Amino acid sequence: MLSKEKLQRISVLSKKSKSQGLTVEEAKEQTTLRKEYLDTFRTSMRETIENVRVFDPEGNEVTPEKLRQKQNKNNRLN
Repeated sequence: MLSKEKLQRISVLSKKSKSQGLTVEEAKEQTTLRKEYLDTFRTSMRETIENVRVFDPEGNEVTPEKLRQKQNKNNRLN
């Protein structure tokens, strides 16, 4: 999770970019912060998806085989 300060800085830079433009240094900072945010988001989303189990209305597990294999592989490592 990104710190509150970094998230606020992303917002500040975004607003400034729309209103008056950014300096070269600010644009680089914005790019770095956005990349860090996306990396954090993707990691979190991947971890969430890899821990999901899917059930049909009758209660039978119908988790896709590829996902089950990934979950089994992860469980062996832990």
